[in-house]
Amino acid sequence: MDAETCVFCKIVRGEIPSKKVYEDADIFAFHDIHPLAPVHFMIVPKKHIDSLADCGVGEQALLGKILAVAPRLAREQGSTDGFRTIINTGRVGRQEVYHLHVHIIGGPEALGPMLKRS
Repeated sequence: MDAETCVFCKIVRGEIPSKKVYEDADIFAFHDIHPLAPVHFMIVPKKHIDSLADCGVGEQALLGKILAVAPRLAREQGSTDGFRTIINTGRVGRQEVYHLHVHIIGGPEALGPMLKRS
């Protein structure tokens, strides 16, 4: 995937509309178009990075910023008593859009178990 054809890059550039939650020089947060809970938004780096598997120490500050802003944004969106942070990575991790993104999912009593246990 490249930045020209990436759907999340197009959202960041404003070519595809989104319901923006937050934006600064490095990151962009927007509501998921198919929410799984009352609160469901994603935080993406503005710089195109395919997945977490492609990150190294060079992305340490960017990844830290994403995680540092997540609690405040989650509270502002209504997750005042906790939330789930999910980064799907690669095919086995069920990543659907190959642009690094962090799902923030929450809301009052909205979450079931993390994974189904067999």
